[in-house]
Amino acid sequence: MFQTTLKPETKFFKISYCTSLKASTFTNLVKQQNFNVLPFKQNLKLRVSCSIKEKETQRLINGQLKEKGILGEVKSGDGEVGFDWNWPPWKNLPQRYKLVGTTSLAFVVCNMDKVNLSIAIIPMSHQFGWNASVAGLVQSSFFWGYALSQLPGGWLAKIFGGRRVLQFGVLAWSLATALVPILAGFMPGLIFSRILVGIGEGVSPSAATDMIARSIPVEERSRAVSFVFGGLSVGSVLGLLLAPPLIQNYGWESVFYTFGLLVSYVRTQMFSAFQFVKEDQTSFSAARLSWLQSDPRNKSLNSSLNEMGDSIKDIPWKEFFKSKAVWAMIYAHFCGSWGHYTCLSWLPTYFSEKLNLDLTEAAWVSVLPPLASIFITSIASQLADSLISKGVETTVVRKLCQSIAFLSPATCMILSSVDLGLSPWEVVLILTSGLALSSFALSGLYCTHQDMSPEYASVLLGITNTFGAVPGIVGVALTGYLLDSTHSWGMSLFAPSIFFYLTGTIVWLALASSEPQTFSKND
Repeated sequence: MFQTTLKPETKFFKISYCTSLKASTFTNLVKQQNFNVLPFKQNLKLRVSCSIKEKETQRLINGQLKEKGILGEVKSGDGEVGFDWNWPPWKNLPQRYKLVGTTSLAFVVCNMDKVNLSIAIIPMSHQFGWNASVAGLVQSSFFWGYALSQLPGGWLAKIFGGRRVLQFGVLAWSLATALVPILAGFMPGLIFSRILVGIGEGVSPSAATDMIARSIPVEERSRAVSFVFGGLSVGSVLGLLLAPPLIQNYGWESVFYTFGLLVSYVRTQMFSAFQFVKEDQTSFSAARLSWLQSDPRNKSLNSSLNEMGDSIKDIPWKEFFKSKAVWAMIYAHFCGSWGHYTCLSWLPTYFSEKLNLDLTEAAWVSVLPPLASIFITSIASQLADSLISKGVETTVVRKLCQSIAFLSPATCMILSSVDLGLSPWEVVLILTSGLALSSFALSGLYCTHQDMSPEYASVLLGITNTFGAVPGIVGVALTGYLLDSTHSWGMSLFAPSIFFYLTGTIVWLALASSEPQTFSKND
């Protein structure tokens, strides 16, 4: 007898066959039966009750069940076998994949909120009568909070775990984003709100690094880092595309209200998802297992709070700065951020004034580098993980990827600075290619923190990202000063970036290392 009972919630149906059943008959039955008609997010409970005496019949039945995606196995003899068919299909994904996906989504809205002011600042300046200096002050205030929150974010991620810190960060920047239209007429309040956005977004990289370091094995780490931090490029693209039409149709205030509500929605989904998604505790090495067992995050919240004071002393700060590899990461992060932040802030103006593109064209062209970065990031991560899986030394892979990330934009900026008679769109193509290839850093520098020390990865990123935030404060303002002084885009925008890209490559190749380090105070 063959009996099938489908129970999506309260509904069910039953198919019974009491005849002498041949293997071919059952095979045709399974092929013809369509089980993909259930409502979304419903669980399918399938129970098979049968008596099977022929091994050939048993083999064919199991093969057909496997083909249909039904989990379970029919065995010889009288009895019942239960099957669980879960929907949606990603329900059975490993927890670390769900965690990476949710964190990447948070980074998408993170950069949407970061770039919205760069567009909204134009109508805001006209409305409130701000000059360029005031507008620059408002925009740079984000980086004050971003720089100040790096080390505290890394430390808190180590104590409480990346999930809790990321949740706090999303809450902080979503509230601050929605407050901008209310505080825009009061300069101290507006600057405070942007600092708060910077603080919320500043703790996020360290939180994500902590989760990746504890959840992702080294042979998957490049893809995980690229997928999570690649959300920043997606956020830049979406922010640059959505902000102009919102401003034109509903005013500049609509950008902050809309993005603030979007972040609040994502925050709600994250809180819900993180109730069930926990960082995998699988050990990838004996040392890592020992650390996990003694990790203070595995203790209660009250216990963690009581140990917060001692935890600062437990972090081997001096040992970090004794490491040449750590200094290589610090300088590389500074160099990469100089090129990234100055181009992010000044390229639209460069396209408009130097290449004589109108504002609409300049806005669309500004989307091209982050859009191309999404494509390049996937290639870089696959290449890096493939090389490591094939036995190539991790340090060699990281040095290769970071060298590409530095030398590519440097070469393209040199070509753009020299008068080669190129058309404006050829210059745009060259710069887009160089800036897109700089995303190889996600498989280079940004993976090295986890490679070097999963335990202190969030703290290490907090240290390097603190130095990496300085170009957002100094570099953007200095570019404007040099432009007023020299009236040369090559000298003001490209020359400093080229210098830091080239020197950063030399330091990285000479000193960088992905070898695991304990950073013990006794070393």
